Amino acid sequence: MLEKQHTFKKKNSDLPIINERIQFPEIRLINEDGSQIGILSAQEALKSAKSAGMDLVLISDKSHPPVCRITDYGKYKFNQEKKAKEAKKKQHNANLKEVKMRYKIEEHDYQVRINQALRFLQANDKVKATITFRGREIQHLNLAIQLLKKMAKDLEGVAEVQQAPSRDGKNIVMILTPKKTT
Repeated sequence: MLEKQHTFKKKNSDLPIINERIQFPEIRLINEDGSQIGILSAQEALKSAKSAGMDLVLISDKSHPPVCRITDYGKYKFNQEKKAKEAKKKQHNANLKEVKMRYKIEEHDYQVRINQALRFLQANDKVKATITFRGREIQHLNLAIQLLKKMAKDLEGVAEVQQAPSRDGKNIVMILTPKKTT
């Protein structure tokens, strides 16, 4: 039995806009060393790119007229990917870390929770401080709110309150974010 070979064509939108795919009547041309040549027709720009042995690459189609550059497309693509990888490396996503405690917490245990929250905040993560209640303990909401306010006061040098203490079922929750350093 013969197997069918599937050839998938790339959509035109997936293909890079270079050389003959540039369909604008006029473009602003930049040569390989970065100096502006001026506004030319796409055909003239393509001829000058071919004579230099390079490609005509669309840099910005948002400007008027669109900007194209004479460059080696392989090198251009490599540099774009390298820049994207570097930007991704420097990016930090703030995670939400949780510190759980009870409203009847002892002082030493409270200090452990403060140190945990401090470590999370110094790593640029948000901290969700949660106080849980069991059974009839829910009657002591005011003690839990006082504890969360004390925690916010103890961490005010490195954190600011994003969400004030609020009730969430049988829990009271407060969210702290790291202070912006200027």
